[in-house]
Amino acid sequence: MKINEVLKTIKEYILIAFGILIYVTGWTIFLVPNNLVGGGVTGISSILQYATGGAIRMGYTYFAINLMLLIIALFTLGKAFGIKTVFAIILASVGLNVLQDIIPADICYNLAVKNGKLLSTIIGGITAGVGIGMTMSQGGSTGGTDIIALVVNKYRNVSPGRMILAIDVVIIGSSIIVPSYTPDGELLPFTEKIVTVVYGLILTTVCSTVLDLYIAGSKQSVQVFILSKKYAEIADMITHDLHRGCTVLNGQGWYTKQETYVVMVLTRKSDLNLLLKMIKNIDSNAFLSVATVTGVYGQGFDAIKVKEKKNIISA
Repeated sequence: MKINEVLKTIKEYILIAFGILIYVTGWTIFLVPNNLVGGGVTGISSILQYATGGAIRMGYTYFAINLMLLIIALFTLGKAFGIKTVFAIILASVGLNVLQDIIPADICYNLAVKNGKLLSTIIGGITAGVGIGMTMSQGGSTGGTDIIALVVNKYRNVSPGRMILAIDVVIIGSSIIVPSYTPDGELLPFTEKIVTVVYGLILTTVCSTVLDLYIAGSKQSVQVFILSKKYAEIADMITHDLHRGCTVLNGQGWYTKQETYVVMVLTRKSDLNLLLKMIKNIDSNAFLSVATVTGVYGQGFDAIKVKEKKNIISA
């Protein structure tokens, strides 16, 4: 069990690192060369970098602001979250500075600047959403508004994507009053900044939509009904090997008029292939029914979050 836990932890950190790499690469290649502004701490960091002509790199601002938010998260979301998020924030902070020097300007020009801001906005939003989603699905965060979204989501059934979108709109709107310089040192005209705000709103919309789709996909569950003469072996396998609870139901085959037993199990969609393989090894003739379900709450799944109503006592 300890070896499995260690391997699981290593896998989580590898996926977090890969998610951060996708996130940072999207910003470095598609967004920064076009002077595009996003939301969250990364958006604030980009605004400051553009305003100072690159004197203050995004990574420094990103790390400083996230450090303050991280202290709040440690008290709210626990130490495990904090360790993974510190890891993610350090990687992102270093990546936002280093990749701007490593990735050749020709690549950024050919992939992003040459193809226009709209396409760069869409691709940048997709990569950012996938990167954040991959990191959050492993219990970490890229920091900033992600932390705020996870804190709120812990107590309320509020979509992380929608929460991030609301905060990001305010940050993007504020960029219109801050001066912005291109990588060549030219001051961005006011009319161009208005267009940048519009692209920023498109960016956050794409990013939040992709994030919600990724999170929903990683948490999607399935309900499996299994009819087999070896139901006891299958139930034991689900309990001891798959580490999932299951229920054995009494039934009757109406065609054969014989009593039968049905094993019902709820599990993550990501574990379905493993479950099917295990069932086939026990009984290749087993009859199965698989259905996608939404809203699975309880031990091993999501917690029930209900907004408490305050009782108003009239004098």
